[in-house]
Amino acid sequence: MSVGIGIIGLSESGRTTIFNALTKGSAATGSHAQKMPHIGITKVPDARLTKLADMFNPKKIVPAEIKYLDIGASIKGIGKDASISGEYLTQLNNVDALINVVRSFTNDSIPHPSGSIDPGRDINNMNMELSFSDLTIIERRMEKIINSLKSAKADERQQYKNEQEFLTKIKTELEKDIPLREQNLPDEEKKLIAGYQFLSAKPLLTIVNIGEDQLPEVKKIEEEMNAKFGSPNHHVIALCGNLEMELAQLEDEESAATFRSDFGLTEPGLDRAIKQSYALLGLISFLTTGADECRAWPITSGTNAQKAAGKIHSDIERGFIRAEIISYEDLVHCGSLAEGKKRGLLRLEGKTYIVKDGDIINFLFNV
Repeated sequence: MSVGIGIIGLSESGRTTIFNALTKGSAATGSHAQKMPHIGITKVPDARLTKLADMFNPKKIVPAEIKYLDIGASIKGIGKDASISGEYLTQLNNVDALINVVRSFTNDSIPHPSGSIDPGRDINNMNMELSFSDLTIIERRMEKIINSLKSAKADERQQYKNEQEFLTKIKTELEKDIPLREQNLPDEEKKLIAGYQFLSAKPLLTIVNIGEDQLPEVKKIEEEMNAKFGSPNHHVIALCGNLEMELAQLEDEESAATFRSDFGLTEPGLDRAIKQSYALLGLISFLTTGADECRAWPITSGTNAQKAAGKIHSDIERGFIRAEIISYEDLVHCGSLAEGKKRGLLRLEGKTYIVKDGDIINFLFNV
């Protein structure tokens, strides 16, 4: 399972700087930068893999990955300009979540497009832009439905009317400034919206891009912003994008850790963003280990063992017999799989077992 996250933001917010910080990239930043999408793959830090590698000495370690997409231009106006919406919507529709970068840092040489620094205003503006995009899609679809109803056969009319009622329902809420991700839609309606390219339906992580002078205020900024804008599907964190980009590009990890400590930072901004992204998407990781490789597999929380097997290969899911499972904590405590089996901690589970974060699994199958 590859996790994709799109990075959006108003102009001069530091989108590409955040992209570089998250991917350890070196994409050109600033108004002179080429307006092309940037794509970067990030390995998800997982200390459990390092410990397992020490135990099993595999040929390779394979962490989970996140693909970040910086669309390379401001999303402002995407709902109004059909010439750019198709291009951006195609890029963003395939991501699992969005990161909205809002500016809090001051820099006299880079004036804010709105004339002043106001992260709260910019968060509201971006929420409106995403809703405008969705409303435009709805209006275009409603026009097509009305035209289709004129010539629809009897058995098609009810289907069109059902879609019309559904779109009217979510349109009414969008017009009240309630994004789709906050509309508490039942599962069957969540499935319905999947094919519409709605942006406000995606989980959202807002990154407040602060200056170095604001680092002592990170906790306060996050508390205030989450109290005002946060929800189960929208989290807010604060990062100093420029500093994180510079630290991410240091080859010496110990030096980077020392610099972070000097600034009072306890963990890389990448790690914080990944943790929040996983939380928003409801993701956990199960692990596989052996002489060939130790690997982390991200899955949605609540996934059963048979579906989890399909993340490795469809044949394993199709021919699933049972799963041998031990928790990461139990394996580390025992010191080996053999000792875990001896103590009864390596157990057999069936298709319906709900996989837990940190489960170490060996799938038995026959095809």
